Amino acid sequence: MLHSMSTTLQSASDRSAADVNEEIRALWLRSGGILNSEQRLTYQQLVAEWAAVSPHPGDEA
Repeated sequence: MLHSMSTTLQSASDRSAADVNEEIRALWLRSGGILNSEQRLTYQQLVAEWAAVSPHPGDEA
């Protein structure tokens, strides 16, 4: 389910990678595939958050 994006980014420990990925997809959908400078900054922050919470190979020990 796509939802509107919050104006503040939650800390990485608050959301799963799937939740952050859903927000990234919603941002692209709302923008029509073209991000303005504010949306681009939000996208970069979301990608960094997604990378921080995504499982990494070798972490499954």
